[in-house]
Amino acid sequence: MAATRHPADPEADPLTPGVDPEAVKRHRTLFRTIRRRRNPPLRRTDITVTDDAAVRRAVKAASLGNAMEWFDFGIYSYLAVTLGHVFFPSGNDTVQLLSSFATFAVSFLVRPLGGMVFGPMGDRIGRKKVLALTMILMAIGTFAIGLIPSYATIGFWAPVLLILFRLVQGFSTGGEYGGASTFIAEYAPDKRRGYFGSFLEFGTLAGYVGAAGLVTILTTTLDDGAMESWGWRVPFLVAGPLGLVGLYLRLRLDETPAFQKLSDESYHPASEAASAVETSAKGDLATIFRQYWPSLILCVALVGAYNVTDYMLLSYMPTYLSDELGYDDTHGLLILIATMLVLMLVISRVGVLSDRFGRKPLLMAGMVGFLVLSAPAFLLIQQGALIAVAAGMLMLGLSLVCLLGTMSATLPALFPTPVRYGSLSVGYNLSASLFGGTAPLVITALISVTGSDMMPAYYAMAAAAVGIVAVACMKETAQRPLSGSPPCVATEQEAADLVEAQATAPKF
Repeated sequence: MAATRHPADPEADPLTPGVDPEAVKRHRTLFRTIRRRRNPPLRRTDITVTDDAAVRRAVKAASLGNAMEWFDFGIYSYLAVTLGHVFFPSGNDTVQLLSSFATFAVSFLVRPLGGMVFGPMGDRIGRKKVLALTMILMAIGTFAIGLIPSYATIGFWAPVLLILFRLVQGFSTGGEYGGASTFIAEYAPDKRRGYFGSFLEFGTLAGYVGAAGLVTILTTTLDDGAMESWGWRVPFLVAGPLGLVGLYLRLRLDETPAFQKLSDESYHPASEAASAVETSAKGDLATIFRQYWPSLILCVALVGAYNVTDYMLLSYMPTYLSDELGYDDTHGLLILIATMLVLMLVISRVGVLSDRFGRKPLLMAGMVGFLVLSAPAFLLIQQGALIAVAAGMLMLGLSLVCLLGTMSATLPALFPTPVRYGSLSVGYNLSASLFGGTAPLVITALISVTGSDMMPAYYAMAAAAVGIVAVACMKETAQRPLSGSPPCVATEQEAADLVEAQATAPKF
């Protein structure tokens, strides 16, 4: 006996006995109406056509702020030994170094708090205003460190003030990366988000290169006495003028097109999920943790793996070369500078590759690189010869650049526009607090306990294993609109082609 379709079935045959053709017609009409409401037709006015000059201004302003952030953290890392002598009681050199790295790590304890404050604020009042505020606080915190008297002068209050201003730095940084990466991602056209996003990490490398270069100049021109007396202050005091320049650039920018669309009543997000988000309070932390916890966990895992490898190579390596292997301070910094300059030359190409082939292949290449190459790289570095050290650093650097050139386009795409700044700031800074800033301290402590100089390699390999699982679990987002935002294209012709493609698509 042949099965008879239910009259509510939109594919029911109207000639089937017992089926009312009018009922079928009404149901088909209702079915199509519901589908149109869930996926409304794309209109030309929904599509954002970017202004190339505006995109480049946004990238420049966001990247400069990121460069300043990592300049600040870089100078502390590269001066860790000197700062240990200046701010902590004399005695065991290892204890002084651990105290210095503990103070480095303490700023990361308040980064999640800064992310929870500045992130939702950026979703409520706009990305531009919050990024300007974080720039001011970062410059104040760094500049103030350069003015603190030494332990020999004011005793106990020297490390107290150092910790206080490190907390100011950490609190302000809580809103920096999430805002800067969101800013670039929301300005960039969908098909070039990887390319433009890579310049944010170009700023990271530029900040580190600037810090390492300035410290190298100081250590080669000043003796130990002058360096500990006043030379260490110079890099911190430079942050004041840099902060003013960054603030000026950021205040000249317009708000991102994606954020402006949120208040545009004529635009309705295409996905039902995005519509639900838009009706909720923007930046509400309860909403972020309740509705987007899977994306938060993925963000924490990705950032954790990325930050451990990043801080291990770019922050901790000079200390490792000098304190653990007895390498000359200046030579270690020069090798690191050369490595970072190579990465700066190729990072935008990595961004282009991520636009063409996808984020996942590039991220997976970086994670697998650290898993497979960390041990051989450190064995080379331990040889001590210039060529061996440079080769080991380059092996690690090429793995890292796959992450650097891709991550700033990957992370903002994990969250919808109305809660992107807040969600990314919370997830990024929770992970940075737990795994990033603690990396130098943990590695130093592990070497002290185990006596093995291979602990940095093992730590990076463990982080990379977690990163591989995280990359395997994420969805590909290259060349696709950001969740909760309309398509963003580079030309009017691309916009017209999108509308035409939808209009001529087969109807089902």
